[in-house]
Amino acid sequence: MTRSTRTSVPGVPAVASARSRLAATACGIGLRPLNNAVPLNAPGVWFARKLIATIMATAGPPVPGTTVVPVRSGPVRGEWVCAPGVDSRIVPRPAPNATRAIYYIHGSGYVLCSARTHRGLASQLSKKTGLPVFLTDYRLAPEHRFPAAADDVEAGYRWLLEQGIAAEDLVIAGDSAGGHLALDLLIENDRHARPQPAAVALFSPLIDLTFGLAAEQERRRRDPVISARIAARLPHAYTRDLPADSPRLHLRLPKGITLPPMLVQVGGAEMLSADARHLRDMVRAAGGTCELEIWPGQVHVFQALPLLVPEADPALARVAEFLGAALNSSNTATERVG
Repeated sequence: MTRSTRTSVPGVPAVASARSRLAATACGIGLRPLNNAVPLNAPGVWFARKLIATIMATAGPPVPGTTVVPVRSGPVRGEWVCAPGVDSRIVPRPAPNATRAIYYIHGSGYVLCSARTHRGLASQLSKKTGLPVFLTDYRLAPEHRFPAAADDVEAGYRWLLEQGIAAEDLVIAGDSAGGHLALDLLIENDRHARPQPAAVALFSPLIDLTFGLAAEQERRRRDPVISARIAARLPHAYTRDLPADSPRLHLRLPKGITLPPMLVQVGGAEMLSADARHLRDMVRAAGGTCELEIWPGQVHVFQALPLLVPEADPALARVAEFLGAALNSSNTATERVG
């Protein structure tokens, strides 16, 4: 059996916990109809942003005692998030090659979330890895259209390198639309001969901005959070009238690209499990390595909801183990070359 088969991954439960099944059922009854009904006009966007901020703050608040330091540097907006016990001397500027760090790219469908909504998830990652997390706060649609978000994410990565953090000491994590932005960043790094990070870990990545893959998945199982048809309105607010096959929207991995190792986690109850499988296949076809974990019964980005679903904690622990091993391997390889 392959690593991508649900029941073949040691440490990933074969079935969802009772609490997770209850959470998915509750989402299907209350949250999905609400999300499907909210219009994508100015009041609707305001309401949706408030709703998801409330959910994230309630079910996944920051670890108590977390240090948060805002960053405003040219086009770069974001914040350093350091769990208790994590050395925060990286702020505002680390010594050259003095530290490892995580660059986190949040999701939102390009419209809804922010660094603040994902502060809790970033603090959990910081706690489990012992690393500071730089959480980018890229510009959102519909106020800012393509390529604003992609440009901001790329600027954040360049800024981290300019602060003296070596690429082999840097890992990327992200969720949902942050997965699309992370993949775009890897392609842009390759195009500009910029060094790649040591590893990438993605939660429920959105790869097909048309939600075509998700719609096919929904024919087999209804997503408990939102429908594919309604969810597709979110990235459309970012891309607007651009052709769906535009190079930085319909992402393709170029021949010969150098890719870091990847870990993808996705919920078995969500429609973006189709995008996760597609990403795994893309990476492997390009010669890269990608581990796919499908967590049975879980909803979209369940890792951000540790007070709601018990699987969030072990899932993040697996990510921490993966990122730590990749950093150690990258540093060892660099020492051999040196």
